[in-house]
Amino acid sequence: MTASTSPLPPPRPPPAQALRVLCLEDEEADHLITLAHLQQGGIEVEALRVDNEEDFRTALSERWDVVLSDYHLPGFSGLKALEMLRHGDRLLPFILVSGEISEQVAVQAMLNGASDYVLKNNLPRLVPALLHVMESVKAHRAKIEADLALGQSEQRLRELAQHLQASVEAERAAISREIHDDVGGSLTALKFDLEWIERHAADARVVQRAQVAIETVTSAIETSKRIMHNLRPAILEQGLVAALQWMTSRFEKRNGLVATFSSNREELPPLPDGVALAAYRTAQEALTNISKHAHATRVNVDLTVAGRVLSIEVTDNGRGLNQDDLAKARSFGIRGLRERAAQVGGWVELASGPGGTTLILSVPLEGGDGDEGLSDLEEDPDDPTSWNDL
Repeated sequence: MTASTSPLPPPRPPPAQALRVLCLEDEEADHLITLAHLQQGGIEVEALRVDNEEDFRTALSERWDVVLSDYHLPGFSGLKALEMLRHGDRLLPFILVSGEISEQVAVQAMLNGASDYVLKNNLPRLVPALLHVMESVKAHRAKIEADLALGQSEQRLRELAQHLQASVEAERAAISREIHDDVGGSLTALKFDLEWIERHAADARVVQRAQVAIETVTSAIETSKRIMHNLRPAILEQGLVAALQWMTSRFEKRNGLVATFSSNREELPPLPDGVALAAYRTAQEALTNISKHAHATRVNVDLTVAGRVLSIEVTDNGRGLNQDDLAKARSFGIRGLRERAAQVGGWVELASGPGGTTLILSVPLEGGDGDEGLSDLEEDPDDPTSWNDL
């Protein structure tokens, strides 16, 4: 008994691929042969043949999938056509199809942006070359679209971060005003009452308790002032130089280490919108991190304006940062500073080692409109950190 096997079905031809082809060719016969090879390779072709520069330029205004170009044409050439195509910054495949082309010319064409070249005596190679080129262009276009989408996403994230930062500053200002109006008013009234009790009490023990209570209330008032200033730096209304000088002095007194401030300008030129606040917050964040982590004994804050660039350099002699510190997944301090700097067109640089850490904020000042970036701070003309009657 012999086994019989049924013959295998013939392989299915690949599905036809439809392409719009712009052919730069002066010989009609060569053009028809090229189209025949494309159709035999399973490509449905919608083609237009042109043979001069003017018609080629006009045809480029339409949508094409690929350009097939002869090298030698009367008064025109494939390299000239390639230059025209690339001058328009079009991501359109360009294949030279020529009867004779030297290796030097082929290399020059590829360097100028040609996708491939095929000799007319080797047209069976045209379809594989064309399909390979189309896949490459498809991948390149997908990359461009992905990069564009990524850029748009990053822009939306920057806008969101800027909106959130503005919201945070506005909320800080509102909280500061509430502390000033409610807590500040209550503490002030309480201090007045305690001082009245101190003056009118006949019992020495009552006087003593009143004095202790006054000290406690005074400490609470000072704490409230500090909290309000951290929330809403009204000192910026006196200028960035004065604000940073005051901040450095307070930092020195509060932390018991040597802190110096220097500036090459006593007064700054009008700053673009938001720059003063970004600079102040950057220095504030840097000093806060130093007090928490650096174990430093000396800190210097330097403000310079040179070449229309404002720079703030905060340097300490602490333990420094290592790569693990900078690479922490939830370490948002430096990222926040860089994002804040980017919102005003600036950038942050960080250098750290065993001898200490240096953080530099740089912000170009071109296009300043004179607004110190205090639009949300100037809504209340009163300084919320100044209770002059106390």
